Amino acid sequence: MKLALPMFSRAATKKVAGSLDQRSKMMAYDQPLVWVVVLLMLFGMVMVYSASISLPDSPKYARYDNAHFLGRQAIFIALSLVVGLLAFRVRIETWQKWAPYLFAGTLILLLLVLIPGVGKGVNGARRWLSFHVFNLQPSELMKLFVVLYAADYTVRKQQVMHKLTKGFMPMTVAIGFAGLLLLLEPDLGAFGVIVCIAMGILFLGGVNGIWFGGIGTMLVGIFSLVIVLSPWRRERIFAYLNPWEEGNALGKAYQLSHSLIAFGRGELFGVGLGGSVEKLHYLPEAHTDFLLAVIGEELGFVGVLVVIIAFYWIIKRAFEIGRQSIAMDMTFAGLTAKGIGIWLGVQAFINMGVNLGLLPTKGLTLPLMSYGGSGVLINCIGLAILLRIDYENRVLMRGGRI
Repeated sequence: MKLALPMFSRAATKKVAGSLDQRSKMMAYDQPLVWVVVLLMLFGMVMVYSASISLPDSPKYARYDNAHFLGRQAIFIALSLVVGLLAFRVRIETWQKWAPYLFAGTLILLLLVLIPGVGKGVNGARRWLSFHVFNLQPSELMKLFVVLYAADYTVRKQQVMHKLTKGFMPMTVAIGFAGLLLLLEPDLGAFGVIVCIAMGILFLGGVNGIWFGGIGTMLVGIFSLVIVLSPWRRERIFAYLNPWEEGNALGKAYQLSHSLIAFGRGELFGVGLGGSVEKLHYLPEAHTDFLLAVIGEELGFVGVLVVIIAFYWIIKRAFEIGRQSIAMDMTFAGLTAKGIGIWLGVQAFINMGVNLGLLPTKGLTLPLMSYGGSGVLINCIGLAILLRIDYENRVLMRGGRI
């Protein structure tokens, strides 16, 4: 007596084998994303060196050698990569549990910054906590932790997000308090970034459209009021509107006018790496806020385009990872991934807009590239979390456990 065995078609067998083969070839993590981020940081380090090499010629930086900022930026990048690797090993579930405490802890740091003798002031702004070896900028921490907090809040309150008092208002109060502390530093740029992050995540999380429109209108009113009530901000806006007027070009629009001159000199392919004239004490903060202008002068339109494409690819990848997580019912991870994309996208857009004269001058650095320890470190932690989200997606698609 013969036993009847189930028969599989040759096509079905090939389909199963192909699926298993494709799954086995899936990378454990997003290697292209890692390489784009690392290359962008290394490119930034080269440009920081180029932009800062002549700074020791001025009395302000006379005690530094020509490679001072290059050496420090290399240390920042190496440390950030190590910390990013450690952050990658933390499960997304753990980040979700920590989110409210990290947000509250950063609020305390923002309060400490405002205390005389504790917070460190530079050029009239009090934004740093000095630890002698390095300076910590709590506003950079807030950009990351507001992503985690807003994503966690949206998941916890998903059932009542359409209600004003139970869902929308508590989040508005928390972000408003953080924004108030940032305005007191003052740091209008960081305030704008965290508001965009919070609003973007709330919108993606399904907040009531009427309340979203209302809070958006209110924020426009707040920004307008801040500018109207601040004489020096008003002067900066008027100077931005007419940067080539002699008084503006020598005053409030000095940075903008020299930034535009740098882009004009660069034309299509630039004057060559190291050949910038504007970095020779004409363009202030060339190695931080106006690094893109030096790139535009030395490497031209092509160099700027490469930077823009790299950031576009990172942001696009963040949203793809977020959509994938949400499709797998991991809402917190998905909102966090998209929030990281919003954060990097908004900050890069503002910095580029300021350098190109599309936006009024604001003190925001170019993520991953500009000189600064706090900024690069927090950027790396944020991108490590993004990579962890993608890693957990891949593990689950393989049928494994996190």
